[in-house]
Amino acid sequence: MKKLTPLHIQDCPQFYTATIVNWKKLLKPEKYKIIIIESLQYLVKTERVIVYGYVIMDHHIHIIWKPTPLYSLKHTQLSFMKFTAQRIKRDLENHHLDLLSHFSVEAKDRSYQFWKRNALCVDLYSNAIIEEKLNYIHQNPVKAGYCSNAEDYRFSSARFYKELDDEFGILSDFR
Repeated sequence: MKKLTPLHIQDCPQFYTATIVNWKKLLKPEKYKIIIIESLQYLVKTERVIVYGYVIMDHHIHIIWKPTPLYSLKHTQLSFMKFTAQRIKRDLENHHLDLLSHFSVEAKDRSYQFWKRNALCVDLYSNAIIEEKLNYIHQNPVKAGYCSNAEDYRFSSARFYKELDDEFGILSDFR
């Protein structure tokens, strides 16, 4: 068996899960799902990551992505989380001040926290594992009762893998 070097590990796709603090349904409004999409669009456009799959649920997201040689995935993840939190915070300040207080924290570096710390990151070493994770994330909306067929859920890559339809222009086929 070939031993993976750090370069190989760094270059493999990653299964990334980020959850809203206390599993609150902060991402339920479509406008917050769009903030996630726009951030992914930026990361793809600026060639920071290649996105192979995703699902945006009301209280968490799953992404399968891979860094490009120009950027570290760790730095990109931190930027992604910070940017999306700032955009959501700005909207809550302007339109839903009462809801913003539910995310208040007493921390040295912030007044509000939306994303739980220590997101789950799992390296995916083979196409079979990528496919397994894609199937898992595509079934999230079905299991949650949002839809009967995974490809009917708008904020997921399921339709892309069934029909090669990428409404938001962020996906690459891992195969």
